[in-house]
Amino acid sequence: ETSPHLPAPQNVEIYSYNFQSWLRWSPVAVENGSVLYTAHYKSGFFEEWSGMGCAHTPQTQCGFPPEVGRRWTVQLRVRAELGNLTSAWVLTPAFVPEANTTLGPPRVNSVSASPESLLISLSPPFPPEHGDLLQFLVSYWEDSSSPAAKRLSVTETLFQIGNLKESTVYCFSVQVQLKIFSGHLQGEQSAPKCHRTALS
Repeated sequence: ETSPHLPAPQNVEIYSYNFQSWLRWSPVAVENGSVLYTAHYKSGFFEEWSGMGCAHTPQTQCGFPPEVGRRWTVQLRVRAELGNLTSAWVLTPAFVPEANTTLGPPRVNSVSASPESLLISLSPPFPPEHGDLLQFLVSYWEDSSSPAAKRLSVTETLFQIGNLKESTVYCFSVQVQLKIFSGHLQGEQSAPKCHRTALS
């Protein structure tokens, strides 16, 4: 039975980073007994709610099931349970991973310096799916100069910043941009990395 005495979970939110998504909520406090939670999801086309692998769990978060695709529009719900009492369901607004996730910065694997260039190797922040159109937006600047950065856009994970002065420190920062149905999803900027070019 739904009980007016068992409050529903509060602060229900979806947290999504690099397409890894979780439903999270604040614990429900009761005088005695331990509260358990059940979460469900449904996708845009279906009226039926499906389990997320989080039924009668003491955890206050639940990961999206792997079958939820990036372009799916999903709605989630969670309720509290205590013995045979259940709270009201709390529903989330519609959520589309591809539009609503946060993309982290790319990982810089290596930088090798020559007198006139830096050769940079990156990894994207998430494993790309077949057909992904990814670009890396690179900002770079001479360390001593004003932070008027030059920009460069590349699609390869191994690329060169060229036309540099020898034995000079240059800094760069990179972010990823993913082409999606409605435009572009832009990722977070990596922390600046600085390297000195070689002496010829």
